[in-house]
Amino acid sequence: MKHFKFYDKQDVLSLTKLRKFETRLGECIQVIADKNQLEASLAQSTAAYVLIGVPEDIGVRANHGVGGTDSIWVPFLSSFLNIQSNDFLLGDEVLLLGHFDFGDLKWLIEQNAHSYDEKIDAYRHAVITIDEEVEELIKIITSHKKVPIVIGGGHNNAYPLIKGASKGLHKAGLLPLAQINSINLDAHSDFRPAEGRHSGNGFRYAEEDGYLQKYCIVGLHENYLPQNVWLDIVNNPFIDFITYEDIFIHEKRSFTQAVAHATSFTEENYTGIELDLDCIEHTLSSALTPSGLLPQHARQYLTYTAMDCDVAYVHICEGAAQLADGRKDDSTGKLVSYLVSDFLKAHAE
Repeated sequence: MKHFKFYDKQDVLSLTKLRKFETRLGECIQVIADKNQLEASLAQSTAAYVLIGVPEDIGVRANHGVGGTDSIWVPFLSSFLNIQSNDFLLGDEVLLLGHFDFGDLKWLIEQNAHSYDEKIDAYRHAVITIDEEVEELIKIITSHKKVPIVIGGGHNNAYPLIKGASKGLHKAGLLPLAQINSINLDAHSDFRPAEGRHSGNGFRYAEEDGYLQKYCIVGLHENYLPQNVWLDIVNNPFIDFITYEDIFIHEKRSFTQAVAHATSFTEENYTGIELDLDCIEHTLSSALTPSGLLPQHARQYLTYTAMDCDVAYVHICEGAAQLADGRKDDSTGKLVSYLVSDFLKAHAE
């Protein structure tokens, strides 16, 4: 994990705004005791959750997308660390481990790949490096029976999260086989063909490699479902979905019923909880939508899944504070902060 930066208490406090008569999460949150003894430090930590950042947009660019998903981690952290520590959420149940920095990979690609096609190929090769390092860390965290909460980057990181959590939970003796389920609140299936790693096929690779047992997508947009992917999904008994149109346009089910169906479909196994921010209306992301879920739907989703699932990990991705084309939204980080705090409160109950 040569690209990982561990945080110490000073790193945390540098983003925490201290104020008399108040206590912020940044003052209570745990950090790693000894980065050179990661496994021993995790074993000793009383934290149930490990928060890490993957601020990269390599996987999105490899999928012909708009870069910028590397910009959400710091705004999120600045908001999250300044939440009030109170009886609703104390903060000491979370260990803030640090973040990955794959900037050197991106720089090398920009310097050496000259044509568009060369860059796409190079980005897809770079995603494999990201896969390996993220998988290694998630395997270590889950093998110590802690829940990773992963923020930032593209949806390509679903693959190493599923793979790493499957291996880690199996090593911990919690799974007979290295396989988990996943629920994904997303406008897209991210089940495109395995043509090279990118943000659009993480679940395909996880399923083909045998680490993903059941997969359920909530809020899938009919307009962005390729026909070949549609056929693969409907012919696979281990994959289910409920479209956005069936929930909000045809009103065949309520949103709550759709999420309940997903948790029921995946209930017999540990489940990764995925949330792609491009499903939330007007939220800055690599594929911003004018028609989508409201923020309160996303908050309800994380609350319901936290209470109803045996959670393997939480992954909130594809959001941006600033996109490569210049669009900005300073509120995205605060939205992610709400989502993480909602999960923590519900899962603790």
